Formats: sequence, structure tokens, C-alpha cells
Amino acid sequence: MKKEKGNAIALLPIGVFLILYLGLGILFEYVMKIPMGFYNVPIVVAFLAAILVACLQNRAVSFDRKLEIMAHGVGDKNIITMLLIFLTAGSFVGVVGRSSAESVAYFMLTLIPARFSVAVLFVVACFVSVAMGTSVGTITLLVPIAAAVSSASGFDRAFCVASVMGGAMFGDNLSFISDTTIAACNGQGCEMKDKFRENFWIAFPAALITLVLILILSFQTEIQGHVSQSYHLLQILPYLLVLVGGIIGINVFVVLLTGIVSGAIIMLAGGHITPVDLLTNMGSGVSGMFETCMVAILVAAMCALIREYGGFDALLDWIHKIFRGRKGGQLGMGLLVGTMDIATANNTVAIVMANPIAREMAQEYGITPRKTASLLDTFSCIFQGIIPYGAQMLVAISAVNELGGEISAFQIIPKLFYPMFLLLMSIITIMRSEKTKK
Repeated sequence: MKKEKGNAIALLPIGVFLILYLGLGILFEYVMKIPMGFYNVPIVVAFLAAILVACLQNRAVSFDRKLEIMAHGVGDKNIITMLLIFLTAGSFVGVVGRSSAESVAYFMLTLIPARFSVAVLFVVACFVSVAMGTSVGTITLLVPIAAAVSSASGFDRAFCVASVMGGAMFGDNLSFISDTTIAACNGQGCEMKDKFRENFWIAFPAALITLVLILILSFQTEIQGHVSQSYHLLQILPYLLVLVGGIIGINVFVVLLTGIVSGAIIMLAGGHITPVDLLTNMGSGVSGMFETCMVAILVAAMCALIREYGGFDALLDWIHKIFRGRKGGQLGMGLLVGTMDIATANNTVAIVMANPIAREMAQEYGITPRKTASLLDTFSCIFQGIIPYGAQMLVAISAVNELGGEISAFQIIPKLFYPMFLLLMSIITIMRSEKTKK
């Protein structure tokens, strides 16, 4: 079957998904006032509805042929690799658990004076999120500590919480075991170490500027008291092994297996967990990745049909009319994944959806796979770190409320310095980018 060129109606399945997911999310969250309403929408069901629409389109193609097209999309090497990394990363998180990450946090907090507490919260969140590979997990872990720092020291609660959220998005963007990194790198066919190096010189300056601003604001605040909790220093080792192994370029599966084995030995030998509970936690960690895996499979199937029908060609034609040149192409990629993140409130899903379109844009504009992966991951984290209905924001607010405090998204957003500086550094980097040979 010859592919139709510039068939805009082929993009209808994406529109159906966005209307269902975004529409129901707004209804649940803001009309029905259901807590975490956006995350009560079954995203897999929304994608199934979108695939049904795609299958009903283009009757010139038989249903058996459509199944073959979807199977070819799902069977791509990058998709299979992505799924296996997702599951292995889930197992690692299950092994090291919450107590290991708490040890990282309290170890750093007990070493510094109270005046530097918020700055250390930001640094701890950066380290923990890079090591754990999850911004939501980092926020869940550290926001209660941030609330304790606020109560004990007198720092503004929103300032403390926003600092943790900023650090969490730093790691979500850079971590080798973050699902956003895995999705972006495998979707664009680049090495994680190459994407890390590309990303680092955008994220690190943004983090450094954020840290300086936090310190300036901290020294303008009257403080008292300090935070002190027990910790297990040895439990930090698995995180360090994963971080160092990823940076020097060891195969991601070897890195994760090293983290799993070292974490299991430390947790069992130290008497922190029983063998049965360890296996249960590993199973829970893997299970936590199931929905992400299913989304990756369904998106691959849907996008294969959209590409076959000519939908991506129509989208690229539209992008070409608005964004011209290599710099324009990079901005177009950023806005593409940002728009999808606003609609889905999930940066991993946004990247998975944007991947096939961005890959074709990269070829058209002469943008390297590592740069494309970096753009997708960075801009998705920028938008995800700010939207008031994102999981990160909702989890932070919920954690404060559970401790008897009160805080709103609109108190936190003005103090989310890191995503704002990350956006600024991303735009500066794009504007300064040199022309790359195709």
C-alpha cells in the first residue's frame, strides 16, 4: 500500500486520545473535585480508543494489514530495549527502596548548618532523583523532610517544597534509569551517555543558578533549629554505582544489574530486609512499570498506523511552515513535546508520543539523535515540572496536607526556579547552536 502524503486526518487518533484524556482529567480534577483526578483517568483505555479510531480509518487497508503494521511498529528494536530497561529499572528501585534514599537525604542534611538547609534540600533532591530515576518518587520521599525543615528552621514552606521539586526534575531529566531518558534515547537511537553529555551542559548551569538564588534568598531569612535523623551510609553505595557506571558509559543493563546485586547484598547483609520481602519489593518495582510499558506498546502501534496513513508527513509540512532552519526545528521539537505534556500531564508519555515525529524532524533539519533526545527530555521536564495538575505538583501538595499543613500549586509555582532557568538555558543553547552537517 502506497503511503499517502500529507494526510492530516490521519492525526485524528492523537486528537481522540488528547480529548479523552485531557477532557476527563479536567472533569475529574476541577469539576468533580476528585483528588488526583488526572491520574484516575485510565490512560491505557484512552490509547485503546485512539487505536480503535486508527483502525477504522483508511478502509483501503485491510484489518489484517493494519495488524501487521502495528506489529512491525511494536517489534522495533528500540521499543523492545525500552521495555526491558523499564522493567530492570523498576526492579532496581524495588531493591534499594525508600530507606536508602532517606539515608542519602539525612546524611547530607546532618552535615550542614540550618541556614543552608534549603540549598541542601535542592542538592539532595538532585542527587536522589538522578540515582532513583524518578521525580515523583523523590518528591514523595523528600517533601515530608522539606516540611520538617520548614517547621524547624522557619523557612517558607513553599520555598522548601519548590526546591525539592526543582531538584527532582533535575534528576528526572538526567538520570540513566529515568523512564524519560530511556524513552528519549531509545526512541531516537542514541546512547544514554551521549544524551547525558548533551543534557548536562544545559541542566547543570540551570541548577547552579538555581542554587545561587536559593542561597541568596536563604540568607535573607531569619532561621533557627536544625534537622537530625539516623541514616545508613552504606545504603548510598548502589546509587553511586549506578550513577558512576552510567556516566562512564557501561552498558545500561550491566549498570542496573550491578545496582540490583549490590543493593540486595547490602540490604540483606545489614538485616534491613528479609529475602522474601526483598523479592516482593522487586516485584512491586517491576509492576510499577507495567502501565508505562503498556503505554509504550500502544503508542508504537498507533504511531505506526499514523505514519502509514501519512499523518506525520502532514504534521511535518505544518511545522516547516512555522519553524525554519535548524534552530527553528529545535524549538519546534521542544514545543511539540511540551504541548503533548500539557495535554497528557505525563512527560514519559509525551516523549513516547513525540518520538516518531521528532525522529523525522531530526532527519529533515539535520539534528543529531543525541540532541533530539536531549531536547525531548528537557522540554518535557520543563513543562511537567510546572503544570499545576502534574503528578509532581499533586504529590507534593498531598504530602504536605497529610502532615497537617496547607499549600497550593499557586504558592509553589512562583518559587519553581529550576524549571524556569532550565527553559532559559535551553533557549540560549538552541540560539547558540552551530550548524550541523547532515
